[in-house]
Amino acid sequence: MRSNPAKFLKPPKVKANPTLPFSENEMEKILWGCEVYPDNPKGRRAQVKALILLLRYSGLRIRDAITLRRGAILEGKLYLYTGKTGTGVYIPLPEVVLESLKGIANEEYFFWTGEGKVKSVLGSWERSLTTLFKLAGVKGHAHQFRDNFAVDLLTHGVSVENVAMLLGH
Repeated sequence: MRSNPAKFLKPPKVKANPTLPFSENEMEKILWGCEVYPDNPKGRRAQVKALILLLRYSGLRIRDAITLRRGAILEGKLYLYTGKTGTGVYIPLPEVVLESLKGIANEEYFFWTGEGKVKSVLGSWERSLTTLFKLAGVKGHAHQFRDNFAVDLLTHGVSVENVAMLLGH
């Protein structure tokens, strides 16, 4: 080639949209929203609250949280391999999370039946979270609970490397 046709190409514009953790006030509103969330079908309110607490205190991605098997929690600790990266995770869970998960009636999984496509149940839970955030008057996304988890660990002296490992990076 006599000339480089690529020299006329412009580099792509990448717009990073980093998420930020929920503020303490926003978390209070979200937990309040869990209390007034419609209990339809019966038991959904308890599931929503349990999911919020699990996301907040485990740092799990929403997909890993909704496909969480009951057997992944032993003696108050969460053991699993994350779906996205396959990284092994071991996290002690606060009693408030463990108690909320005990109230969930499903057999093998906490947040789905194990039947159907994960993508479908993920969409259903994302719609539930959208409803919750509207009730609470909070703009948000499930990923922000991972941010809360990470910031909490960092402010308590956990190394960046260990936080990254717990997040499955």
